[in-house]
Amino acid sequence: MCVNCIRSQVDITEGVQKQVTVLWCKDCGRYLQPPKHWMKAELESKELLTFCIKKIRGLQKVKLVDAGFIWTEPHSKRLKVKLTIQAEVFNGAILQQSFVVDFVVENHMCPDCNRFNANPNSWTACAQVRQHVYHKRTFLFLEQLLLKYGVADNCLKITDIHEGLDFFFGNRAHALKLIDFLQSVVPCRFRADKQLVSHDTHNNTYNYKYTFSVEIAPVCKDDLICLPQKLSTSLGGIGPLVMCSKVSNQISLIDFCTLRTAHMNADVYWRMPYKAIASSKQLTEYVVLDIELEGPANGKFALAEAQVARKSDFGRNDNVFFCRTHLGHLLKPGDTALGYDTSSLQVVAQDFEAFVDKGGVVPDVVLVRKSYEEKRKKRRDKGLPERVWKLRHLHMDVDEAAGVSGKGGKAAQERDAQERDRQRFLEELEEDPEMRQRINVYKNEEALARAQQMAARQQQQQQGPVAAKPAGLEEDMGDDEDDEDGDLPQVPLEELLDDLEALGLDEGRGGVEAGWGGDDEEMEDA
Repeated sequence: MCVNCIRSQVDITEGVQKQVTVLWCKDCGRYLQPPKHWMKAELESKELLTFCIKKIRGLQKVKLVDAGFIWTEPHSKRLKVKLTIQAEVFNGAILQQSFVVDFVVENHMCPDCNRFNANPNSWTACAQVRQHVYHKRTFLFLEQLLLKYGVADNCLKITDIHEGLDFFFGNRAHALKLIDFLQSVVPCRFRADKQLVSHDTHNNTYNYKYTFSVEIAPVCKDDLICLPQKLSTSLGGIGPLVMCSKVSNQISLIDFCTLRTAHMNADVYWRMPYKAIASSKQLTEYVVLDIELEGPANGKFALAEAQVARKSDFGRNDNVFFCRTHLGHLLKPGDTALGYDTSSLQVVAQDFEAFVDKGGVVPDVVLVRKSYEEKRKKRRDKGLPERVWKLRHLHMDVDEAAGVSGKGGKAAQERDAQERDRQRFLEELEEDPEMRQRINVYKNEEALARAQQMAARQQQQQQGPVAAKPAGLEEDMGDDEDDEDGDLPQVPLEELLDDLEALGLDEGRGGVEAGWGGDDEEMEDA
């Protein structure tokens, strides 16, 4: 028989299933893979194609050559897969044939979503993350990391409470995944506990609620630290009066008098813990009168001898301080810097007292970072847009015990403190390129359009031939603004990501919802 006659008389697809039903959970977007496994797969993905092929009965008798999706409407609840198979027919002849298999998608709520909808407060595992410091900038940074890597997608609820966050999960494995992620980005330790909820004596099964207490090291960037003598010796004799320059999964310390650095992981810190003797809320403004570089630079730091005076002393007295600083690459005469006035600090720490009793020299001033507050204030007074970028935020429930959701004076103070922490976090992103590389920063199209309009108006007033550029990015319009804002740190436009949600390309994911947070006026500033 010829090939056409064989095709007309033999159907190699006869034993292959042509219509299949699959179960899909609308809340979390997962498909049921019998008997009890629920898998996450996007439309027309390789994972979904593999899942569909495994559901077809009769493919074991033939050879599968090719498979692919045929486009269908996303809301049609239909999936079509075109298969090409081969099978041996008369006298060893191999026949190839293509056909389409229809998959009917039926809604079926998974047990996790069913349990959550029945009682939103029902959870299996809770991770309580705490850091015993006065601010929450660490958690603002953790929030951006969680959004970038999707670690909180399986979270049922997030509660913002005093000194930390509570993460609730429907599965213990999801909580352990969060803890593993936290250990890779911040120095922390955790303790686990469980409580018996119910026990079935017939099949000998137990239901537990698991609680994980995670403590982040209470050391933050720009903190002034006096190391214990034993730890200082083990780190090569650094300090013991040092400053924290960076916090990741390791704590980076720098001796501002010698530029010597040291790094320690979480295990080393918790074996010999220490606390900061001064934090960023105790910073004092100084004006740099003169500065002279000393010796070579160490990475991004340069040792220098600086002559400074308190900004508050101008017009009152002639007190001048001499100090060594690691900011020689940034500071120039006339700049404003923030530092610690150690002569007025009230320090209660055994390690610091032991260091002073042994004859240790404590400098009068320890400069921490350069201040750009005056230049930012000038930009705000001129009406220039401060930022043309924004960040995403997780949806969090505020604990009433934290006192933020009330209307009293204490609640107002808490909200003001949170706003200060948020503004300082945004300023740190502008000043630290390494910090920006670890998170996603998005374009604020509305603020960018306003900046372009303002730049166009300024160009018309000046009647300059230069093409309009957004104000507040790499260049400012006008010579005076170039002189004033030339060294003002800003986020370059090429580092900003497009807002996929505004473009309609973000289909969303399960778990806790993420949004831009705040009202429109707040987003204009952020």
